[in-house]
Amino acid sequence: MTDVSEVTTSAFSHLLGCEPLRIDGGEAEVRLALTPELRNRAGKLHGGAIFSLVDIAMGLACSSAHGFDRASVTVECKINYMRAIDAGDVHCLARVIHFGSRTLVAEAEVRQDEALVARAQGTFMLV
Repeated sequence: MTDVSEVTTSAFSHLLGCEPLRIDGGEAEVRLALTPELRNRAGKLHGGAIFSLVDIAMGLACSSAHGFDRASVTVECKINYMRAIDAGDVHCLARVIHFGSRTLVAEAEVRQDEALVARAQGTFMLV
């Protein structure tokens, strides 16, 4: 299991407030707290913040699968939003479901407690 304190996170993930909780064997769990800066005009957690959380978690899952000494980049991602969030934290659990010679496919779920907030799938290319 990768010690999350040893993983280099991006300035962008720090800006959002993403907190990696677990990164291991093609899986990653990342928490995001709803702060005033992440609210949309309706006062809810912005969909772009949720999408960024998903992309960060899937990227970390891919890195844990291929090793942090290699790089992969998002080439496509699709997300479905199920519910709005107006308070508290959300957790994203991402896992690699395919590891090919040039690409990886990952899926992710964002939850608040047991409630499903969003579900996504993305393709990553090894570079």
